[in-house]
Amino acid sequence: MTENFKPKITLFHCINAFDEAAELSLTDMDNCEMQTVKMACSSMVKDVFLLKAFEAGADGVVVLVCPESQCRYVEGNIRAKKRVAWVQNLLDEIGLDRRRLALGNMAAGDKAAAAQIINDVLKNLAELGPNPAV
Repeated sequence: MTENFKPKITLFHCINAFDEAAELSLTDMDNCEMQTVKMACSSMVKDVFLLKAFEAGADGVVVLVCPESQCRYVEGNIRAKKRVAWVQNLLDEIGLDRRRLALGNMAAGDKAAAAQIINDVLKNLAELGPNPAV
């Protein structure tokens, strides 16, 4: 692994997940660089967007969705979960490792849950190192 590795994370989330202050507190983490992508609903995250994030240099990608059965658009989080699982399988097939992509269920505004999900990804990235596709 690289000595001074500061992971780059792309965070996809529903606009209902955070207010501006909560989002800023998450993106102001010292141990990583984070780029956020807001969506009207987590169901809008497509496999191509997840792959493009890696192509653009992300070492890890996090998708935050509503808790099961609490999506205001009924099945948005379920669709996102299926897409993330498909891309995780693809990452394993191409040798990037599925642990670079995580999906986390969290209640709206739950910064602690979001931070825990991000920290879990950071632990995986510490072991995996930089994105080898870049």
